[in-house]
Amino acid sequence: MNTSEAISATAVADLAERQLDWRHKAVPAAASGSTHAEFLAAKHTLADLQTPLLTLDAGALQANADHLAAWCTERGVLLAPHGKTTMAPQLWTEQLNRGAWGITLANFAQLRVARGFGVRNLQLANSLTDPHAIEWVASTATADAPILSWVDSVGTVDVINRVLAGSDAVLDVLVELGAHGGRTGARGVDAAMEVARAIAASPNLRLVGVSGYEGSLAHTADDAGLAAVRGYLAQMRLLHEQLHADGLYGTSSVIITAGGSAYFDDVVTVLSPCISTGAETGGRSVDLMIRSGAYIIHDDGFYRGISPFSRGGDQAFRAGMHGWARVVSQTETGLAILDAGKRDLPFDEGLPEPQLIGATLGGRMEPLVGAEITSVNDQHCFMTFDAGTTTVRPGDVVRLGLSHPCTAFDKWTVIPVLADSGTGPATDGGQAVVDLIHTFF
Repeated sequence: MNTSEAISATAVADLAERQLDWRHKAVPAAASGSTHAEFLAAKHTLADLQTPLLTLDAGALQANADHLAAWCTERGVLLAPHGKTTMAPQLWTEQLNRGAWGITLANFAQLRVARGFGVRNLQLANSLTDPHAIEWVASTATADAPILSWVDSVGTVDVINRVLAGSDAVLDVLVELGAHGGRTGARGVDAAMEVARAIAASPNLRLVGVSGYEGSLAHTADDAGLAAVRGYLAQMRLLHEQLHADGLYGTSSVIITAGGSAYFDDVVTVLSPCISTGAETGGRSVDLMIRSGAYIIHDDGFYRGISPFSRGGDQAFRAGMHGWARVVSQTETGLAILDAGKRDLPFDEGLPEPQLIGATLGGRMEPLVGAEITSVNDQHCFMTFDAGTTTVRPGDVVRLGLSHPCTAFDKWTVIPVLADSGTGPATDGGQAVVDLIHTFF
């Protein structure tokens, strides 16, 4: 592994030689057997593809990546995007090339994917309790290619101590603060301090920071939701101050990390006063790191409503993904059955949103007003519409706005990227496929 690179350019470039076939449901049968590079050289358009389909918008991906990178730079904040959203090394490359510190992952399998693609700086937003994972991190992490992980209980410290007993390996960890009703994390500052003392006493652990996730404490941006988030972040700050005062950090470079894609502005507002170059903290530098992952894709649902840039008057992120489905049945007035379902499109944070309709994929499309997806089966969507004002026929194609990129990408091994996904009220086709994104779930 070349530790001078943020990610292996060679490993990512090698994806262009991957052969496409029946294992990739987004790839048309006529292109089976071609490589990624050959597919792009053939200059395919949306019309060459088939439904059901998930596509990405090249312009939106670039604009979103640029926007958050610039925002973080202006505020002196590190970004370690949560790679589990896309599990797409090509998109990780775009984020890393814009200055991201590294990539955050959620589990051992994802860490192996990232290290397999040569990602230098890794963070596991979780606790290491699997012995195989502990041993792998201990044998893989280096000073030049670190792997940070979280610890939220003395029990987890005990597990790591047992697995590494007699070893001279030292893992860099952050103590995770949780909250009642949240997900993982020590329940309160006092509990987190107890964990930190156990880390400091461990021969195999070094405390390098504080971690947390505010997104599990609220699901709205109303006063109550924001108050819960800000109160929790204030407790993270208090924890950091107590750890520093008690001399429990084992390094001169500390990281405080929080921030998904919904409340990263509040994270920076509450925790940025902790940032230090070392002069104010006895030589100890403190960096603030956010972990937003969904922002590069964004959506037409949950994140559209809750993103700080949607509700704060800033330049909003753009929806970078769309679903495409064909009408396979229209035998009941005002009801059409589409050929995309739970196996193809996300549904956990809101059902797909009908946006445009046309006679062919890649052909002219018009706004689909008043239509609604009312339920989703494994392979079908139920779409109601006003039969008095809208005509829907078998074979028609519907473009769908989607909610929650985190549960969209895992359904596709290859995702076409369009030069223009047609954001206006009508589109005349000719939408070129300019890339293919490979996922590794």
